[in-house]
Amino acid sequence: MSRQTILVTGASSGFGRLAAEALARAGHTVFASMRDLGGRNAGNAAALRELAAAGLSLHPLELDVQSQPSVDAALARLLAEAGRLDVVVHNAGHMVFGPAEAFTPEQYAELYDVNVLGTQRVNRAALPHLRRQGRGLLVWVSSSSSAGGTPPYLAPYFGAKAAMDAIAVQYARELARWGIETSIIVPGAFTQGTNHFAHAGAPADAAVAAEYEAGPYAGFGEQVQRAFAAIVPKAADAGAVAEAIVQVVDAPCGQRPFRVHIDPTQDGADVGFAVLDRLRAEMLHRVGLGDLLVPKG
Repeated sequence: MSRQTILVTGASSGFGRLAAEALARAGHTVFASMRDLGGRNAGNAAALRELAAAGLSLHPLELDVQSQPSVDAALARLLAEAGRLDVVVHNAGHMVFGPAEAFTPEQYAELYDVNVLGTQRVNRAALPHLRRQGRGLLVWVSSSSSAGGTPPYLAPYFGAKAAMDAIAVQYARELARWGIETSIIVPGAFTQGTNHFAHAGAPADAAVAAEYEAGPYAGFGEQVQRAFAAIVPKAADAGAVAEAIVQVVDAPCGQRPFRVHIDPTQDGADVGFAVLDRLRAEMLHRVGLGDLLVPKG
C-alpha cells in the first residue's frame, strides 16, 4: 500500500469523520474538511488535532462545499502543504425530514446545492490536478435509497442523493481515459454512529406540516423513525462504511470496485444497482465505448 494524500469532505461527524480517522490510521495523509473551524466545528477540529499530535497525519481543513472560493482556497492550502492530491472522498451532505409538500422550492434547491453542487465545486478545483497526474480516485458516498426500498418523509434528501449518484456514474465514464478511478460507496440506514436524524432539517412551511400532523399522517414522522430503528440490527456499526472506504483506497489501481454496498437492513439496493449498472455498461459496449468502463492504465 502506498501512502495517499486524501481530501474528505463533510468530516466533522458521521461517515466523513469516521472515514477521515480510519484512513489516517491506515497510514494515509488526510485532510478532513468542514465548515467554520473557528466556530461551530472548533471542537471537532480540536479533536482531530489531538489525534494528529498522537502521530496520525490528520489535518482539519476549512472548506464550505457551498462556496467555490472556499473550495478553491482549501485546495490551494492542501496542495501547498502536501504537494499533491490523490483521492477525493465526496461525503459532505445534509438531510431533511418531513412531508415533501411542506418543504419550499428554496429548501429543495439548497439541499441540491449541498449534496450535488458541492461535489461539482470540489471536482472543479481538484480534477485539474488529478488529470495532470494521469491518475487518482474519486470516492462518492451515495445512498441505498437511490435504488432500494425507501420510506416516505425523506423525498428531498433522497432526490438529491439519487442525482449525485447519477452524476457520479457519468463522471466515472468521463474520467476513465484520464486514468482516474471511481468508486461509489452505498450505505444503507444507520441509526447509530451518524447524526442524520439529529441534524435533519425541518420543513419551512409549518402550516402544511401541521396539516399533515393533524390529519391521517398524525405521528407518522415518529412512526418512520421507529420503523428505521426496528429494522437496523443493534450490532450495525457505521464504522463499517469507513472501513469500506479504506479498503477501496488501499486496493491496487485498476482493481477498485465500482460500487460497494454496506447495508445492515438489506433494503434491496444491491439488487437494484446491479441491474442499473449492468444496463449502463451494456449500452456503452453497444455503442463501442466499452473502454470507458475501465480506467486507462
